[in-house]
Amino acid sequence: MTKKRILSGMRATGTLHLGNYFGAAKGMVALQDDPNYKTFYMVADLHALTTPFNVEELRKNRHNVIADYLAIGLDPEKSTLFFQSMVPEHVELAYYFSTVVSVARMQHLPTFKEKVKQYPENVTMALLNYPVLMAADILVYQAELVPVGIDQEPHLEIAREIARKFNSQYGLSLPEPKRFQTSGEYVPSLTGEGKMSKSMPGSFIALTDDLETIKKKLAKVPTDSGKGKIKTITDTKKPGYQAKKRYIDSTTNQESKGVLALMTLVELFEGKEKRVKYEKAYESSGVRYGELKTYLAEVIYNEIKPIQEKKREILTQPGYIDEVIESGAKKARQVAGETVRMVRQAMGIAQLGINS
Repeated sequence: MTKKRILSGMRATGTLHLGNYFGAAKGMVALQDDPNYKTFYMVADLHALTTPFNVEELRKNRHNVIADYLAIGLDPEKSTLFFQSMVPEHVELAYYFSTVVSVARMQHLPTFKEKVKQYPENVTMALLNYPVLMAADILVYQAELVPVGIDQEPHLEIAREIARKFNSQYGLSLPEPKRFQTSGEYVPSLTGEGKMSKSMPGSFIALTDDLETIKKKLAKVPTDSGKGKIKTITDTKKPGYQAKKRYIDSTTNQESKGVLALMTLVELFEGKEKRVKYEKAYESSGVRYGELKTYLAEVIYNEIKPIQEKKREILTQPGYIDEVIESGAKKARQVAGETVRMVRQAMGIAQLGINS
């Protein structure tokens, strides 16, 4: 049986948080243990260069992500774990891919426009080419599935467009990658605005947080009177659109986005039935947020505590993380090299004396 290839990665921009954990990490472990898939998991340190960064922090962060990968259960014997920058085939293939993508196409991507607003003084070619490099990340392994959140769908469409163009122009058979949906693909920010993000202080709970830190962060989540109505919004015109719930406070008649964050965390950690229980209370007797937040903090900490303990154990093993990285990069290059040689041959720029 031919295994389907999976590619996923996380930017080397700091410790992982609950959004990373539910949006990608838990799914990555499940896919690793599925005999139908061959998994490649990278630390996207090249992507970290597209926005302002600190050199020393980058060095530390990319090793930290590998430690987190191992702590959550990724096994280097089952998954290929590596630094993106240690596989130069990613950058080479991205250049070839850039020959079929227009500047206008890149400039119109909503994610690019958002980053321009966020970093107006750092609108670089690297930022513009981010989706092209992402396409190369995926297609250099000819991966069919990518476990990422819905916000990455525009980038995946770029990867599919590139695959179609290369297949048409050069007679190749690159796969058109699809998004592999995970249960926690969108974890709301604790601030009530947007999703959890390392770039937004106060928006996330890190996998390294202790119980008291988690309690303090949840205590700051904005809430309402505890009673209200729940409206479910569905947009059938958008393919793949997930129904969204809105919590409308009975006192102010305003939407409570902080309540959405709390209810989402309840479901992710305790299941749908527990969320339904709190939602029924919200629409009847009311919710006591102090009790809910304390309970939720303990539930969250109980799940991430073993990860913290495993990470501490890993960090006490001198050289182990470097061995994992070196071995993973070697395995990744073997696969990536095959794809790049194939593309070079198809484009008429194969190296002299090499026919494949």
